[in-house]
Amino acid sequence: MSALQYLGDGFLLAMQWHNLVYAFVGVLIGTAVGVLPGIGPMSGVALLMPVTASLTAGLPPEEAAASAIILLAGVYYGAMYGGSTTSILLNTPGESSSVVTTLDGYQMARQGRAGAALSISAIGSFVAGIVALIALVFLADPLSDLALKFGPAEYFSLMILGLCAVSGLGGKSMTKALIMTVFGLLLATIGIDNVSGVARFTYDIPDLYQGLEFLTIAVGLFALGEVFKTILETDASSQEIIKVGRVLPTAQDLKQSAAPIARGSLLGFFVGVLPGAGATLASFFAYILEKKLSKDPSRFGKGAIEGVASPESANNAASGGAMVPLLTMGIPGSGTTAILMGALLMYNVQPGPLLFTDHPQVAWGLIASMFIGNVMLLVLNMPLVKVYAKIIETPTEYLIPLIIAISVFGVYAVQISTFDLVLLVVCGVAGYFLSKNDFPLAPLVLGLVLGPMIENNMRRALTTSNGDFMIFVTKPISAVFLVCALLWLLIPILLKKRGKQVVVSEEA
Repeated sequence: MSALQYLGDGFLLAMQWHNLVYAFVGVLIGTAVGVLPGIGPMSGVALLMPVTASLTAGLPPEEAAASAIILLAGVYYGAMYGGSTTSILLNTPGESSSVVTTLDGYQMARQGRAGAALSISAIGSFVAGIVALIALVFLADPLSDLALKFGPAEYFSLMILGLCAVSGLGGKSMTKALIMTVFGLLLATIGIDNVSGVARFTYDIPDLYQGLEFLTIAVGLFALGEVFKTILETDASSQEIIKVGRVLPTAQDLKQSAAPIARGSLLGFFVGVLPGAGATLASFFAYILEKKLSKDPSRFGKGAIEGVASPESANNAASGGAMVPLLTMGIPGSGTTAILMGALLMYNVQPGPLLFTDHPQVAWGLIASMFIGNVMLLVLNMPLVKVYAKIIETPTEYLIPLIIAISVFGVYAVQISTFDLVLLVVCGVAGYFLSKNDFPLAPLVLGLVLGPMIENNMRRALTTSNGDFMIFVTKPISAVFLVCALLWLLIPILLKKRGKQVVVSEEA
């Protein structure tokens, strides 16, 4: 009951007119940040930190901290929604957690269902945001205890499970999917090793010391790959402009999306709670889960609405889940929450076990503002669905330069490096040839995301066990994850050997 009383006090703070303005400005900027590829929530929040300091200059310290964090958190979950827009309309992921949305969202747009995809994305994001916040209110303490029990061995095994499950994201061949996963892991090793300080696969090129920028690879493979495909394979004279058709989802769309939205919301929240897992991993896992549960997995990658509903719900729920370790343990669960933690420390507010007792105004004001912000996002974005959907009606000769411009601007804005632009073009050419030869792109992207996390957790686990690999088997949770990973690979192979027709993965 005390949690609800505190939440009521939080709503009183969040409903003050200036905080409502901050929440609205936050979600508005966040949506724009999500739409522009390359900027992403991390850069958006970092860029606005100095602005909040000047905006809240005249307020008392506690109120200033609450107002600043309300605005910055609005940018965070606004960006999680905004990233879906260009993923669906232009096959260009706005930020990394929207990569999975391109797989089915763009296919829906090409089929004239762009409006339905955008609407379901908005509804799923809203439901997931509310589910995550209700869970945050009631489950913060017990979930924090569970997350603390996850050591490096458990994290390593969880990532391995994710990589084995990635065969579900593969093309027509599990072998090709695994090849792409390994290729992604190899690309992830490029750069200076964090532990030893040794440069790996950099060939004395200074731009490679930081490693390959994830978003450059993702935008190159998906967006520029699609551009090359359109230029080289489409007959412009016979091409018809795609019509958007119905904007709101049908009753059938809502029926098909209801369960995926619920599953994606819950899965995303629990993945978000684990420090370091984040929204990108949550959206991949949600997509894999829906594909495995589907009666007809071959629909995925060809415009299945579940392939939009579940990942979009998961990445929004994960942003709520990431607040649990930040607020209750002082451990940022992602890069963006690390910046939010920096913002709190700037106002002399220490996140952690004492936050809810020492600074209840800040903690509960933030949680209440996230409820209000989610409603604002829905109200703001549902009327704009028709505006967004009109983009797809743009003739190809105008649309291709627009996609190239958004991709180049977004990628260049991250590190202001011409090397990234060269890498973008290389990835675009590679994306075209790989997809033409049925090599799936999603496993490569996931391998690139998980690679550094797998390596770091394996090293930490082996350090604690003095180099004994048995630590991964002797820890019960870790052993369960590894067994699941092994079964994920073996069961389809065994069923195929027995002559059963198994759709391991059939993505267009």
